[in-house]
Amino acid sequence: MQQGQCIDVEIVDLADSGDGVGKCGDRVVFVPDTAIGDRAQVRLVQVKRNYARGKVQQLHHASGDRQRPACIVADKCGGCQWQHITEAAQLAAKRDQLIEALRRIGGFEQPPVKAVQTTGETLGYRNKATYPVQRSPTGQVRAGYYQKGSHKLVNLNQCPVQDDRLNPFLAQIKEDISRLGWTIYNEQSHQGEIRHLGVRVGRHTGQVLLTLVAKSGKLPQLEKQAQRWLKDFDNLVGVCLNINGDRSNAIFGPSTRTLAGQSFLQEEFARLQFRLRSDTFFQVNTEAAELIWQTLERELNLQGHETILDTYCGIGTFSLPLAQQAQRVWGIEVHRGSVEQARENAQLNGIENVEFYSADVADLLAEDAAVWQESAQGKPDIVVIDPPRQGCEPAVLTALIGLGCDRLVYISCKPSTLARDLKVLGASGYDLNEVHPIDLFPQTAHIEAVAFLTRNNRTSGA
Repeated sequence: MQQGQCIDVEIVDLADSGDGVGKCGDRVVFVPDTAIGDRAQVRLVQVKRNYARGKVQQLHHASGDRQRPACIVADKCGGCQWQHITEAAQLAAKRDQLIEALRRIGGFEQPPVKAVQTTGETLGYRNKATYPVQRSPTGQVRAGYYQKGSHKLVNLNQCPVQDDRLNPFLAQIKEDISRLGWTIYNEQSHQGEIRHLGVRVGRHTGQVLLTLVAKSGKLPQLEKQAQRWLKDFDNLVGVCLNINGDRSNAIFGPSTRTLAGQSFLQEEFARLQFRLRSDTFFQVNTEAAELIWQTLERELNLQGHETILDTYCGIGTFSLPLAQQAQRVWGIEVHRGSVEQARENAQLNGIENVEFYSADVADLLAEDAAVWQESAQGKPDIVVIDPPRQGCEPAVLTALIGLGCDRLVYISCKPSTLARDLKVLGASGYDLNEVHPIDLFPQTAHIEAVAFLTRNNRTSGA
């Protein structure tokens, strides 16, 4: 096999990257924009010892799992990988990937994985979009998502995956940026101002928050234009400016200020009121996040006497509804702004049996355990773990195991790191009872999963 060679490939599986998987001899061949059952002529663009990557040149036989994408640039834009695949096939592939990761990485012979829960809405579900901004060679202001496998921007004026109440903002704001002569940030030269355009909507309230990310914020008529946007868009409640002067690919910088209106939007979640700012985390699919909460509520079946530790708690998304059904909840979150919001949201809802700590999870559980354990009067009954995609640091797992609580809940957005961490917990006295997959990201290869574990008495450390 050589780069540039054309071969015939049948797609037999889907990788967690979203690529179709075929075989040629002893090599695996990854092919984007394919579906299980496709037979295609593929041009090899990369050849390694054990695998190759290819691009479809001609589709000999189209899989029955194929459908027409809802987006006209779905074959170019890197925002989605699976718009060409039916919902049923997407769900089956996601569940299979979760099971395979638990078997291959976690060592679970028969993973207790339930059916994938879904809202039934595969389009228009995203409550937030953050678009990089560039200027075209002809001087046009462009905003959109990067093309697959590149840093080339696909210019968008609307996106079928995001809430359609956000679509009117994109074209108008690009036009206004151009009219005002605001400079666009250039990554190579580190010159220019506008880096990203962010929009967030409350799915249940309709309130929209607009955020410009700029290098320094030195933009003529900025406050005046912010007030104009607030007047022009009926559902816009605030315009914010985030300053990111670093030479990095991080979207947000450390400082955000309000240009017009308010610094937050109001949202309803789990029968509670939440204030969401532009630069703090909240699940992008509100309705699917509510499925996560409903799963927690159903499976934990709290009786009102439990104490709960919520690690990586963010703005209190799950801490606060848990606190309504438990005796006491403690939340740990390293992002100080999120902790401030969590405390504000607790006060907004009159919830007093919850306490939030701004700290690294590993540090607080291990080095400073006495700080919160004194308040907890011992170990909590339940620990909820909701780490970022890279999963838990070894120090966090060590501290959790040493804590020795009876029940663990692990919420994960990446099957491979979930399986890795569950293997460690399983070898240290915990049984994996059930795993509930939830389709938080339709049209992509990503899958959310909620795993429930209980401590057994079969290890010496029990």
